[in-house]
Amino acid sequence: MSSKPLWITEADVVAMLDMGDAIDALGAGLAREFQGRAQNMVKTHVTFGGHDTLHAVGAVFPGDGFVGAKTWAHTEGGATPLFILLDSHNGSLKAIIEAFAMGQLRTAAISGVATRYLAKPDASRMALIGTGKQAMPQLAAVAAVCRLTDVKVFSPNAKHRDDFARRVRDELELDASAVDSVVAAVDGADLITLVTRAREPFLDSAMVARGAHINAVGAIVPERIEFAPALLDRCSMVAVDNLSQVQELSAEFREFYGPAASARWSAVTPLSRLVGENRRRDPSADLTLFKAMGMGISDLSLAVEIYRRAIERGLGREFPHPEKVKPRLKTSTRS
Repeated sequence: MSSKPLWITEADVVAMLDMGDAIDALGAGLAREFQGRAQNMVKTHVTFGGHDTLHAVGAVFPGDGFVGAKTWAHTEGGATPLFILLDSHNGSLKAIIEAFAMGQLRTAAISGVATRYLAKPDASRMALIGTGKQAMPQLAAVAAVCRLTDVKVFSPNAKHRDDFARRVRDELELDASAVDSVVAAVDGADLITLVTRAREPFLDSAMVARGAHINAVGAIVPERIEFAPALLDRCSMVAVDNLSQVQELSAEFREFYGPAASARWSAVTPLSRLVGENRRRDPSADLTLFKAMGMGISDLSLAVEIYRRAIERGLGREFPHPEKVKPRLKTSTRS
């Protein structure tokens, strides 16, 4: 591999990795986690300027020789996420990866992995609730693992849902239509993806057909909620990306399962266990649900694959190793 660190641009990432590649890479990372070969760093953030935030999230694959973290400042003016990939043996810098496209891929790809394990093998009718920046990648991830014949799209904004359904037809070449309610979208759906910023539940148990799988990925802070917690009572299998994050931050799960110490949480399974044990949906299952909060293993899984492909294909720009110098300790005399 390269003896010098690489700077890998957004264009490089897009050229090297598609959604199917991202799903496979993330599945491999989840298998590492199940085997005890991967560990998440606790996500952290600090608020500044009233509502802007500085974030950091990372993970370690020590046996594979990689550790790394993503950092970004989420501001009203935008964000520029960067992933710092390091050598786990000597701490040297392997790469800096521009991580906006990578972040969209990893956030959606984990839903693809979950859908592969939790949806019915013949699932084909999808409901998508929400049309924001993550909606198209989420739809693409489900389409990568299921043969979709019908997609119903709902957003409270009629223009947004009409425009989005048109984009799905044009960009993904899927049969997609906009509908005027959540009820109309989920009616008869095998697959339901919730990717909103809702603060009140809009999906309840009575709306959902038997046999459906739900990806709930929008509510990642306690102030947000997408489905009525009682819906979990119908779920034969419930999986999450990171149990501790869900216990801390998911209002839906906390209301239904109670405090983190409650024995009720034993019904919730880390997705890594499903991958590691190759455990699939029971044919007799009523509903299944996957909840994603975001975790460092997802980012590092894609970063390692991107780095390896960059080396193989000669992509990325080499730059010198950071020079190690001693700090100036002696100060000038001050009166």
